[in-house]
Amino acid sequence: MRTLHLPSRRHFLLGSGTLFAWAHLPKLARAEGRDPRFLTIVLRGALDGLATVAPVGDPDWVALRGDDALTLAGKTPALKLDDYFALNPAMPNLQRMFAANEAIIVHATATSYRHRSHFDGQDVLESGVEKPGTVRTGWLNRLLGGLTPEDRVATNAGSAFAVGPVTPLVARGPAPMLIWSPRRSVTPAGDDTTTRLIELYRHTENRFAQVLEGRTKLAALAAKSGIAEKPAGPLAGPFVPPLAYAAQQRTYFAAVVGAAAQYLAQPDGPRVGALSLDGWDTHSAEGIASGQLAILLGALDGALAAIKDNMGAAWRETVVVLITEFGRTARINGSKGTDHGTATVALAVGGALKGGRVIADWPGLKPANLLKDRDLKPTTDLRAVLKGLLADHLRADARMLAADVFPGSEQIKPMAGLVASA
Repeated sequence: MRTLHLPSRRHFLLGSGTLFAWAHLPKLARAEGRDPRFLTIVLRGALDGLATVAPVGDPDWVALRGDDALTLAGKTPALKLDDYFALNPAMPNLQRMFAANEAIIVHATATSYRHRSHFDGQDVLESGVEKPGTVRTGWLNRLLGGLTPEDRVATNAGSAFAVGPVTPLVARGPAPMLIWSPRRSVTPAGDDTTTRLIELYRHTENRFAQVLEGRTKLAALAAKSGIAEKPAGPLAGPFVPPLAYAAQQRTYFAAVVGAAAQYLAQPDGPRVGALSLDGWDTHSAEGIASGQLAILLGALDGALAAIKDNMGAAWRETVVVLITEFGRTARINGSKGTDHGTATVALAVGGALKGGRVIADWPGLKPANLLKDRDLKPTTDLRAVLKGLLADHLRADARMLAADVFPGSEQIKPMAGLVASA
């Protein structure tokens, strides 16, 4: 795999989106002779968990999605994980990590959020609180603030890092952060997707729908008048063929995530970080083995391989958790996509995990078992997963996790046994 060149410290600080933290490690972790690394990746747009990890053993699965249901015997077979679940064929690297006990999948999980706004869903996901708009800090930043300064791994340049077009909320707060925003080109949404988004947001986020609709009308007016418009905004940019788009996504994901891993791997570098990867709002042409979701999952799979490769020996003390604001509808819509749903999957990879498991209190896919006859029903609170990883891997105090990091979560027990050193 190609070695990625790290951005200079100057370019890192001039950016506006990636967050790294030089983590304050609890004394217990240091006393054990451990040097744990922890990376949070936010998948913005809501991941279709059923298309990522298919419940091939559920007797109602194929009836639910028909020809769009991933199966072990399909034209492009899913990758077997166990007797009940199989992985999207775009993710062979994740399957290899799973087989090596370096990956855990938690299915039918969700935050406490039960509506369909991306903005509010991401707010709840990253703030770690029950309701959107309640606080302006993120759970990862508050975690760092709760660890004592004398336990700092490194005193140079701050306490955390983040990557993305804007600093993720999960990393915002008083704890100091380093920020890096890599450049990228964005593929425009098609007319059908734009129309569907306008209709969707008209009922949930009307202000955003008005902006998007106004932008669409301006573009149409410019075309009628013969005005050559400089590409900008959601309808802008040249046509990118699917193969070129796939290569573009792979390059971008691998570069961003690989660079984050290299920072975490440095002896005097950060120990905690956060980044976000967008594009998961698959309302149309989602696809199974092809389509936009398969492209995104393939790019993400390559990025996971880049993490392991670039972490080197530090991989054995690494945990990476991948989370999203909510899932997508259980059924495919008329544009061969999925709309905003509820439960989804949380993924964790790393050499520090006690992996090779799909963890699920499976709710079933009969219409009566779906949430409002529409969504995969959530049976595991995502905060239980995060609290378990933070407690066992970073040795975060249970009282701090319940009161400060995820306030109001006293009744949600940390999921135990996820980390090998626990």
